[in-house]
Amino acid sequence: MREPMVESPLEQAVKRLDRAVSALEQRLAGEAPQGRSKGGDLFDQESAKLASELEKSRLREKELEAAGAEASAALGRAIAEIKAALANEDSNEVEETEEA
Repeated sequence: MREPMVESPLEQAVKRLDRAVSALEQRLAGEAPQGRSKGGDLFDQESAKLASELEKSRLREKELEAAGAEASAALGRAIAEIKAALANEDSNEVEETEEA
């Protein structure tokens, strides 16, 4: 059985922000255009600001995922090199023991 994936704090924050923006958009969509108060512009500005922040967070998340994948690949290569070096060292010791 697979272990549940643990979300990073960034992923959790992005989801919360996305839900908040969606709720705000639904609330604003429920208002008739003629019924908007002066605060409607403020909501539009705030909604645009939140949407911009959400997009920045999503881009940053992608950058972090790419960096993590690169680091993982580098670690994999380093592990393979260490294993190869240890295997080579072991085979050299075996040859020296056989020659003695």
